[in-house]
Amino acid sequence: MRSHLLNDATAEHYRRSVTEGVERVAAKLATTARPFTGVTVDALAPRIDAIDLDRPLHDTTAVLDELEDVYLRDAIYFHHPRYLAHLNCPVVIPALLGEAVLSAVNSSLDTWDQSAGGTLIERKLIDWTTARIGLGPAADGVFTSGGTQSNLQALLLAREEAKTGDLAKLRVFASEVSHFSVKKSAKLLGLGPDAVISVPVDHDKRLQTVALARELERCAEAGLVPMAVVATAGTTDFGSIDPLPGIAELCGRYGAWMHVDAAYGCGLLASLKYRDRIAGIEHADSVTVDYHKSFFQPVSSSAVLVRDTATLRHATYHAEYLNPRRMVIERIPNQVDKSLQTTRRFDALKLWMTLRVMGADGIGRLFDEVCDLAAEGWKLLAADPRFDVVVAPSLSTLVFRYIPAAVTDPAEIDRANLYARKALFASGDAVVAGTKVAGRHYLKFTLLNPETTTDDISAVLDLIAGHAEQYLGESLDRAC
Repeated sequence: MRSHLLNDATAEHYRRSVTEGVERVAAKLATTARPFTGVTVDALAPRIDAIDLDRPLHDTTAVLDELEDVYLRDAIYFHHPRYLAHLNCPVVIPALLGEAVLSAVNSSLDTWDQSAGGTLIERKLIDWTTARIGLGPAADGVFTSGGTQSNLQALLLAREEAKTGDLAKLRVFASEVSHFSVKKSAKLLGLGPDAVISVPVDHDKRLQTVALARELERCAEAGLVPMAVVATAGTTDFGSIDPLPGIAELCGRYGAWMHVDAAYGCGLLASLKYRDRIAGIEHADSVTVDYHKSFFQPVSSSAVLVRDTATLRHATYHAEYLNPRRMVIERIPNQVDKSLQTTRRFDALKLWMTLRVMGADGIGRLFDEVCDLAAEGWKLLAADPRFDVVVAPSLSTLVFRYIPAAVTDPAEIDRANLYARKALFASGDAVVAGTKVAGRHYLKFTLLNPETTTDDISAVLDLIAGHAEQYLGESLDRAC
């Protein structure tokens, strides 16, 4: 079994095995005609259940053949131009090269003596990102597993910086369309069920600063403590960007920590055309960025950034076997001092490789393309009488629903849209997402693929309308 360990004696075995796997994936990508096969749980689960994990195949080719049957054939491929559902981006090749390198070397980014250059590369990328944001010379941060962890850590720091030890008095303010991880984080941090105050949004799904000011004043009058305001730069459902300068002013007035969840909108940091859409982010006390959403990186690649490196002390614990206090005096950089995680992958390498091959402008151009595409998609939807579209896009998301000419019952229209989404997914021709707006079911395009065209959008809209019309026709037949 030692022949499977990666070392100097097995380097050629490693090269052959990985090459065979890469060739399988490359062949699959080259021949994938649809984003999904439409396989059902009932069809796929028995194939996986039938595999006896206690009886290995002892052959890489045989295992890859099996993997084709249980995974590769039916995987959902985000690179396909008609995958339009969630915040999943196609990935760039330099990042995949970084993924291959970091997996093989297997550095752990918790301590210097496990990563060396990896530690310094991650720190360089943190400095690069905080400079792009404009957080100032004392800024710092650390890579995380994703936006949920980044938001959790940011709110942990806000809790510890709050001017009270009474958790029952702490309040967090976020828009009614902010990410669910805000409420989840509050619960994990021991805050009460009423700790998160949902602030109304305007027609464009942006937090209303007038409403926020009113809630902050109520908080002060009640003797409560405004722990943090979470501003969103790119909401999951709408891609909407909260008015950051106005929120920053209110945070300063009421002494609240300002956190900007830019997990989606961080692509604007590299944008050549739309950077001004996140003006005001430089006033934040902390920022979440997900490079694996709008920097075209493989999952996972995220970070939490802070204005003041001293606030990261709230996540610092010392262990003699890992990062003893003397290392601080010796100026040995241990990233575990800043992180909620201990063992941690060198995910920063993927972004490093991307910047060194493509440059920030290369990333920015790709993100600008999808923002431009969303603007064109908005025009198509607004001009199409079959659809109702909610808001003009700030980033690359479109929320809409099919409206049949001859049906006025909102519940029946809901069912038609739900059916259309499910039928489209089952066909494998395209994948779209869904959400609710004012209690009604809507569909969603999240456009993160520069290869997607307006022709793709038009074709998918026709497919949606066709499925919805089929449902309504069958429903009418059943009613007769």
